[in-house]
Amino acid sequence: MDYRYIVVEGPIGVGKTSLANILTERLGGRRILEVVEENPFLSSFYADRQKFAFQTQIFFLLSRFRQQQELFQQDLFRSVTISDYLFAKDRIFANLTLASDELGLYDRVFEALGPRVTKPDLVIYLQARLDVLLQRIKKRGREFERKFDAGYLESLTHSYNDFFSHYTETPLLVVNTSDIDFVNHEPDREDLLKAIENARTGTQHYLPQPSRRG
Repeated sequence: MDYRYIVVEGPIGVGKTSLANILTERLGGRRILEVVEENPFLSSFYADRQKFAFQTQIFFLLSRFRQQQELFQQDLFRSVTISDYLFAKDRIFANLTLASDELGLYDRVFEALGPRVTKPDLVIYLQARLDVLLQRIKKRGREFERKFDAGYLESLTHSYNDFFSHYTETPLLVVNTSDIDFVNHEPDREDLLKAIENARTGTQHYLPQPSRRG
């Protein structure tokens, strides 16, 4: 695998961080994770999305940009880097949650920062059915996600699918994870890692066979 900067993406609960951790360990690389819990507006956002959307989104945008800048001031080619978010995806959430006037202001900030962020060599887009995502969110038990809105998650998954159906900036591997458990089931994990290792240019799709566990 010649990739030096790999990004794992997908909607909330799909397993981005888990796969980023697995790849970091397997490739002996360094890891950059989005620190969701540090956003002071997030709990309020889940309680009242309309009222707290702009504060939540701007905080995420600026904190992601700062993290990217700090990381890539270092030597990018010293080792492979694995991240559990794509900076460009921030626009997905903004488009979904912000009012038109807020989105206009957001876009001005985003357009100023976006060109200054390093593009990955490979993006891995993880998908899963809505019921699977809700089950995984419930299982991980984050306090601010206890009353998670299924309707919002459904809209978010549609927005993700639309975004990546038009994505051409880097090589892209689309993986449906609905019927596998790459965290706890080794055959699923090894098959997924093999698909990642074999990923090449353009957009490719990996639809694994359902797990045979138990």
